[in-house]
Amino acid sequence: MDSFELNKIIGAILGTLLFVMGVGFIAEAIYEPAHSGPGYALPEPTGNQTADNGTPAAAPVDIGTLLAKADPKAGEAAVKKCQACHDFTEGGPNKTGPNLYDVVERQIASHPGFSYSAALSAHNKDTWTYENLNAWLTSPKTFANGTKMTYAGDSDDSDRANIIAYLSTLSHSPKPFPQPKAPAGGQAPASGQTTAGSSSVAPAAGVPTPSTNEQNGQNPTPASSAGVTSASSAAEPSSAPASSAAASSASEAPTSSAAAPASSSSAAQ
Repeated sequence: MDSFELNKIIGAILGTLLFVMGVGFIAEAIYEPAHSGPGYALPEPTGNQTADNGTPAAAPVDIGTLLAKADPKAGEAAVKKCQACHDFTEGGPNKTGPNLYDVVERQIASHPGFSYSAALSAHNKDTWTYENLNAWLTSPKTFANGTKMTYAGDSDDSDRANIIAYLSTLSHSPKPFPQPKAPAGGQAPASGQTTAGSSSVAPAAGVPTPSTNEQNGQNPTPASSAGVTSASSAAEPSSAPASSAAASSASEAPTSSAAAPASSSSAAQ
């Protein structure tokens, strides 16, 4: 092969490269994305998140309520997926992760012979409470950002509760579960409040009851009619002397003996 043929081959290669570069420049110029203006940071999600249908998102259930319904036997079956990295027996060895026997209420990042990540060691002033275990199993990277643990977490509430309930049994003195929190709006009424169906108004002291009237041998009389009766009874003595006085004056005789019966009659009335 002479130099002329070699130059043609090299020229063809360079021409092809230039053609490909030119096509790339042209395509970039045609399909360059348009810039609509400066971007802006999206707001952080707030605690009052809503679902896709617009209804408020369900609040997380507290660990006390979850553990009250947890099944340790189901948790024992669920931790089989963890046995490749953890040992659950008393005095067992460390594997990729530390031994988890008697882990509840144990100081975080404190198991002997295991090298913890700096992210988890930053929590060594705290203990593995039920709340911390729940947060850790939900998302290890959220609990300790930078942890070496590759486990992504468990979003199923009942599954996490079963696992934690099983971990609590791995001890000679299992720690008691926390009490479930009271639901919102479930407080008992205050001492000054009354419940539905009851009345806070005391009955009138002067109103006679049917039992009192029956003991006295009287018919029960309503309070309103009793007031009318007493009023008319009080008016009768004043009207009776007046009528008797008129009657006595009309029948008054010249003699004193006729006036005496009249006065005695009015006195009797």
